[in-house]
Amino acid sequence: MNIDKALQTFIAEARGLLQDMESLLLQLEAEPSNTEVINALFRAAHTIKGSAGLFGLEAIVAFTHRVESVLDLIREGKIQISEELIGVLLQCRDHIDELVEVTAVEGGSLDESAQARGNELTLALNEYLQDAGAQAPAPAVPAEQHPAPAATDSPSRQTDAWHISLKFGPDLFRHGMDPLSFINYLSGLGEIVNLKTSFDAMPEPCDMDAESCYLAVDIEFRGNADKAAIENVFEFVRDDCEIRITPPTDHIAQYADRISNASGDPDLLGAILMEAGAVTPNELEQALKTQHAQDTDASAPGAEQSKPPLGQILVDQGAVPKEAVHAALEKQRQVREHKAQESAFVRVHAAKLDQLINLVGELVIAGASANLLAQQSGVGALQEATSAMARLVEEIREGALRLRMVEIGETFQRFPRVVRDVSRALDKAIELVITGAETELDKGMVEGLADPLMHLVRNAIDHGIEPAAERAARGKPARGRVSLHAYHDSGSIVIEVADDGGGLPKAALLAKARARGLVGAEQTPSDSELYQLIFEPGFSTAGAVTNLSGRGVGMDVVRRNVEALRGTVEVESAEGVGTTVRLRLPLTLAIIDGFLVGVARAAYVIPLDMVLECVELAAAERRSGYLNLRGEVLPLLHLRERFGLEGAAAGRRANVVVVQAGGQKAGLVVDELRGEFQTVIKPLGRLFQHLRGISGSTILGSGEVALILDVPALVQQAAQGAAPALRAAQSTAPELVH
Repeated sequence: MNIDKALQTFIAEARGLLQDMESLLLQLEAEPSNTEVINALFRAAHTIKGSAGLFGLEAIVAFTHRVESVLDLIREGKIQISEELIGVLLQCRDHIDELVEVTAVEGGSLDESAQARGNELTLALNEYLQDAGAQAPAPAVPAEQHPAPAATDSPSRQTDAWHISLKFGPDLFRHGMDPLSFINYLSGLGEIVNLKTSFDAMPEPCDMDAESCYLAVDIEFRGNADKAAIENVFEFVRDDCEIRITPPTDHIAQYADRISNASGDPDLLGAILMEAGAVTPNELEQALKTQHAQDTDASAPGAEQSKPPLGQILVDQGAVPKEAVHAALEKQRQVREHKAQESAFVRVHAAKLDQLINLVGELVIAGASANLLAQQSGVGALQEATSAMARLVEEIREGALRLRMVEIGETFQRFPRVVRDVSRALDKAIELVITGAETELDKGMVEGLADPLMHLVRNAIDHGIEPAAERAARGKPARGRVSLHAYHDSGSIVIEVADDGGGLPKAALLAKARARGLVGAEQTPSDSELYQLIFEPGFSTAGAVTNLSGRGVGMDVVRRNVEALRGTVEVESAEGVGTTVRLRLPLTLAIIDGFLVGVARAAYVIPLDMVLECVELAAAERRSGYLNLRGEVLPLLHLRERFGLEGAAAGRRANVVVVQAGGQKAGLVVDELRGEFQTVIKPLGRLFQHLRGISGSTILGSGEVALILDVPALVQQAAQGAAPALRAAQSTAPELVH
């Protein structure tokens, strides 16, 4: 086995389990009586501890063992769930995460502050254990230790002694065997602590047979021998005797640990128990015979009994403690789930996936070039072959892009914890509502959205949601609401962060903007223009600076990061009602379907999902700045003038590509319509990154470079540029108003 690869697998699985623990703890806080959640938490902690023990990660094992002990007592009802306890367990989950991340770095170690937090949490966990009457684990817990199960109900049991129930067969003497010899041999393996004779099988004196054996004994045996060695003492009389060997309670814990590390066939419960030493081959064989016999009886006409579980038979026969069977069943479940996940998913490094997407992009460009050459050649067979290849390339492209698509819910999962912690820090009762978590988008997009969404959610809690007294005065529920919503719209993904708070104060925003010189004294900006000012660096209306907000360094980061993903930010707000911040982003950053247009001697690509229709522009409407499209006033933007392209357009046919972005429509005036085109997005160089109206570039089949238009930015420019003409048109021709 490659230990380094195995360790990386453990780290990846531990991160997933820790994320599950956070979600489960938050769910447990809302549903304290949900036993399934408690059991799932215990399983996650137990899996992390067991896996860490395989690599000798004693720090993770020791700390996680304490957490597991507390969860076990919660499961038994000895520790009551409270907000304080959930807070401690969440911090414990964070500390385990720190320990795992340190393991991921070669030669890494915890800093002093992390060590101090770990010591404080250890003391807090020990207090919970002591309050529940449990003994706190030793500072260094070996990987194989587990919480010991409760002792059985037998009053004669010793916690460190084997219990052997032995009933000799009636023909023992006839076969020349001496019962005392077996007991003497057993004493040679250890110490017989107690021996009690049972007279249950003894008949009345008048019915006794002098040659028959009626002896039955219960033996308490202490020694280092395992179950198989004890059973072998009675090898010669096994067929004539009834033997039950029950292990000490501390052995039950060892069985549980061995079972958790067993590598036997997960489909065979007996194989797992036998590998752990909890059951001997003879016990397993006898149980299987019993199961087969009962199964045969159940198959008889009129029988309704189903096949009895092997684990139940072993427990009924006294061959194995029920705790070991439960551990084996849990092992079965874990292995089957793990195999199901392995068969459903294949781990691929992100760099390899990016390389595949890049190669597919180059294949798209090469295919376009081959298709162009085929058309120029005029050879029908060649054109047909390149057309078939283009269809296959498109299928490969769509399949490769789907590999990069992940659900936005993976990002949303971190926010229940954020809302919980921040709302408690601000003493606000806040509910988080998540919808559309199944919406998919590009993996690179998800990673870039983490920080912007974090800023928006924290601002919604801090600035948006009012204090309870203020909400009561406005007739609102005391519990505020923050919503995260994702959905697809016109080839884009839209993510909304909304709150039902006080809304943006327009008067305060305008005053702040004028004080900073962002708005003239006589200027009256529209609501949308005013709301966009909150994204200016250093712009804040907070009355006081806190550790959460107030310095004006958050919202500008939001806009900068979203624009880096070729997205836009929109804000809607109503005072006293709430605020919605809407992020609109492209579905992918790699390859898109585009619509190719020509302006002068340049080529441009418009994302096809944003194209509604194409119409011819009449000569009379070319200089008006707007278009009457079936009674709807449509602002126009001439790309020739927008990009300063030379060359007279007189006499040439002008076309309008009607596009839509963010609920707004505009017409882009171009010279040529060249049709649909698969576009491989190439990022702009550093020198052109802030070029407004252009979001990237691509290479055509001819080798020519075409620029990809930033439609949302151009639509906004068209609306602003055509506003005076639209107002004049609407005042003189009201029938144009749709």
